[in-house]
Amino acid sequence: MRYSLLSVVVLFFFGACSGPKLLKKYPHLRDLSTDSLSCHVDADTLRTVGEDYLVRNTAGNWELYVSGEPWSIGLKKGLLSGDLFTYQHDVFVNKLLEDVPSVSKRRWIMRFMRWYNRHLEDYIPEEYLTEIYALSTSLRDVSDGLGVNGYQRTLWMHGAHDLGHVLQDLAIVGCSSFAVWGDKSADGKLLIARNLDFYFNDAFAENKMVYFVRPESGIPFMSVSWAGMVGVLSGMNQEGLTVTMNAGKSSIPLSAKTPISIVAREMLQYASNLDEAIAIAKRMPVFVSESLMVGSAKDNKAMLIELSPKKIDFYEVDNNALVCTNHFQSVSYVDDKRNQKHIAESHSLYRYERLNELLSQNEHVSVTDAVNILRNRHGHGDSTLGMGNDKSLNHLLAHHSIVFQPVDKRVYVSSGAGQMGSFTAYDLDEVFGGDWREHRSFGIDSLAIPADSFLQTEQYANFQAFKQRTEILWEQLQEGEQHVTKEELQHYVELNPDLWLGYYIAGRFFYLQQDYGEALRSFERALSKVIPTADMKLDIEKYRNRAEKKWKKR
Repeated sequence: MRYSLLSVVVLFFFGACSGPKLLKKYPHLRDLSTDSLSCHVDADTLRTVGEDYLVRNTAGNWELYVSGEPWSIGLKKGLLSGDLFTYQHDVFVNKLLEDVPSVSKRRWIMRFMRWYNRHLEDYIPEEYLTEIYALSTSLRDVSDGLGVNGYQRTLWMHGAHDLGHVLQDLAIVGCSSFAVWGDKSADGKLLIARNLDFYFNDAFAENKMVYFVRPESGIPFMSVSWAGMVGVLSGMNQEGLTVTMNAGKSSIPLSAKTPISIVAREMLQYASNLDEAIAIAKRMPVFVSESLMVGSAKDNKAMLIELSPKKIDFYEVDNNALVCTNHFQSVSYVDDKRNQKHIAESHSLYRYERLNELLSQNEHVSVTDAVNILRNRHGHGDSTLGMGNDKSLNHLLAHHSIVFQPVDKRVYVSSGAGQMGSFTAYDLDEVFGGDWREHRSFGIDSLAIPADSFLQTEQYANFQAFKQRTEILWEQLQEGEQHVTKEELQHYVELNPDLWLGYYIAGRFFYLQQDYGEALRSFERALSKVIPTADMKLDIEKYRNRAEKKWKKR
């Protein structure tokens, strides 16, 4: 069996570092109690620890309201959402065990990764390590043979995003974001929107978590990710500072440093304007390349902080519209060969151009306009790309979408199926100034944005069937299994006829079955569609040429 790079990502962070090292560095953690608090379950959708609580809102997202010093925050996060955290953990582990069944190979990779990640803790501030350690006490014991404790596993979750976009074969990120203000927004105030296209599998995205955190030190903030996170992927603080991240093209890092989600957390907790966010970025070394879009109510604008292991630069615009996908734009990276190659060969530039095209069609962007842009499934000039094409802003695989109005301290968070479900609105002044003893959702019903009607169409049902069938067929291909009929493959392709992928997979099966005429026709149909990357196009052309040679020899 071929061991996927996904497995390396999981093993990489499971082998990160050890609990004893943390306790040697911060011995006072040994004396902190884990049984001083208890969780009360009031219903299937509500759990409480004193005034802090976890509630599931009517849109289906979990909302976690937590406060205190680091140990208390971590402990309460675990008490309130420990089962959800364990579920997220198990999704990753099950994938690992499936992809790397060999125990000896797992052990070999983990020995290497323990060495590789031996300094990771040195780059994470003590308060976040404390919170992570306290949170880890809620992760139930597992007997999966990996030989790592709950703390290691919890720490790993905070680097999954970083290594995920480093490994070329692990195409799980392709985020798109934009900001408008002044004459480009409906009210002249700053507005920021983004899709987080971090896709592991459907199970991993089932339980979105909206965090509202009142730390003992620093600024209260909200963020969106999943259970078990201390870091931040998308968020805004009560001062109206926002942070979102877009992966850049990275080389395989030589050593682990600060996970980008921890950098974003530090900004939200301790920065109130762009200058303060820049200062934080400069003092926290990272080990992958990332564009952080940082917005500020106090500055009424947004900018990009472009980070890599070797340098940092900043990108601003003077036309009141900032667009970001997955390549760098600042002066320091203009001549960077890795960045140039990524622009030429990936789908980042295509989505960048599409965002600019859609923004040009909206003279003054409102929240509703922003959501419609994030949901757009079409290509340049409203061309058809096929459902799930990575070149679209919405390839129907986003973990979440979010829209910020920093000046008004208002945020809109998607639910359900990526960005297609309803958006729940929150006012951070109301959240952090409100009475948490009511243990209620602070979502504002009157500002909710309804789900996209596309979810109710036969076309969307076909896409869901296509996605499920793709997973099954791809696994069969990896195993060399040929027993799929021509009629089955034809039905599969017809579920999503405008996407290249169905024709490519059908062609691979026909090639295995030595039906080279059908294989050739399938690969040529795939090449007639919009293909997201140069590498994928070369792969299809390789199979097309092989099929053509075989067909001519018959």
